[in-house]
Amino acid sequence: MPKVPITVAHGDGIGPEIMDATLRIITEAGAELAIETIDIGEKVYLSGNAAGIAPESWESLTRTKVFLKAPITTPQGGGFKSLNVTTRKVLGLYANVRPCVAYAPYVRTKHPTMDVVIVRENEEDLYAGIEHRQTADVYQCLKLITRPGTEKIVRYAFEYAKANSRKKVTCFVKDNIMKLTDGIFHKIFDEIGAEAQYADIEKEMWIVDIGAAKLADTPDVFDVIVMPNLYGDILSDVAAQIAGSVGLAGSSNIGDKCAMFEAIHGSAPRRAGQNLANPSGLLLGSVMMLNHIGQSDVAARVHNAWLTTLEEGTHTYDIFQEGTSKTKVGTKEFADAVIKNLGKSPEKLKKVDYSNAKALAHIHTVASVVARPKKELLGVDMFLEWTGGTPNDLGKQLSGIAAGSLKLDVISNRGVKVFPNGMPETFCVDHWRCRYTADGAVIQHDQIVQLLQNLVAAGFDVIKTENLCSFDGEKGYSAVQGN
Repeated sequence: MPKVPITVAHGDGIGPEIMDATLRIITEAGAELAIETIDIGEKVYLSGNAAGIAPESWESLTRTKVFLKAPITTPQGGGFKSLNVTTRKVLGLYANVRPCVAYAPYVRTKHPTMDVVIVRENEEDLYAGIEHRQTADVYQCLKLITRPGTEKIVRYAFEYAKANSRKKVTCFVKDNIMKLTDGIFHKIFDEIGAEAQYADIEKEMWIVDIGAAKLADTPDVFDVIVMPNLYGDILSDVAAQIAGSVGLAGSSNIGDKCAMFEAIHGSAPRRAGQNLANPSGLLLGSVMMLNHIGQSDVAARVHNAWLTTLEEGTHTYDIFQEGTSKTKVGTKEFADAVIKNLGKSPEKLKKVDYSNAKALAHIHTVASVVARPKKELLGVDMFLEWTGGTPNDLGKQLSGIAAGSLKLDVISNRGVKVFPNGMPETFCVDHWRCRYTADGAVIQHDQIVQLLQNLVAAGFDVIKTENLCSFDGEKGYSAVQGN
């Protein structure tokens, strides 16, 4: 078998130790790999590279298209961007897949039969990282949900369920509050779920807060869960922890051209260099990688040896429990035990079989091409930084400022209506959304430009504008709370 080129980063904190253990195990198991090593993370950040990765490292990634990455440390503050997020977005790794499995009784858990896969959208949502300080008091982060991005991740979740003989796909959203962004995610989930090829798969939707509570309490009712980025990030950690330990969970990040494999836990610098860290998360990430590159026989050999090692009671400190575990070992010794068990299969835990891994590894989805809707401009939200008095004071001043048919409709503060007829109990900050409309009539952009000029001429600090549009006659903006 020809060696498959992959790019490897040893990372920060415990990263080098668990990567060394992982590579040693999969090499002994027969993995045929041509490894290119790159430096990423804290050392690169602190050398003056705000991206945490050098150009030549990107060249390696775009050449091999397969990335096995140990955890890294992103320095706090200073404008350093998360390399994990950047890598996923630059390489188009839209699907993050995180299996969360219980290994009772060898790993302590309250949910011994848990077997949930979380499919997380990986490129959008609040993780777009578009943030601004708008006023002295107010900071903003934009939540971006797109139709094409949502279509791709939802279809991936259904295709994953089909390929893995999973029975149900569940969607977690918060569209009772975020009716447009989470609303479109829910709508597309319903549309794709209704397609004939998914007729045998059960579909359901949960509001994310009660869904998270149900996941923590009764995970056995779930199978595959698909979520937007932020919810998926948080709840996949929760799911992995209640299954047994975040330290045992690996993940894949899948795109149409490239893929990245990793542990879901962080770099744990407090445990670095002590031969303590559990390499299992990264090792299971490498198992997903081996399936992806067509070495499924090696993947099964490694995974079954790892399960056998758990059954034998050879455990690192983080999962060691008196009465169940037999031997407490370090990182290197755990790797030695897994290597010794290569060729063996577990007796009580479920043996893995990756004979159909080729079908599982290369699920690719393409967003449908939809007709462009008719877009009409109906008004504008003018955002002001203002500290000149009460909401009524602001309303009286703005009521005299207009542009053609554009006139002040309502003022809100942090989303809540404060003028006209606001409540004196409403707490306000220096950030005001002033909605101008033309009583439902379509307007032109020059009226918005004129309104902006009029506000500036009157001494107002306009910090942002948002056009109010309809799409095929349906409003493309949310109502003001309390209006």
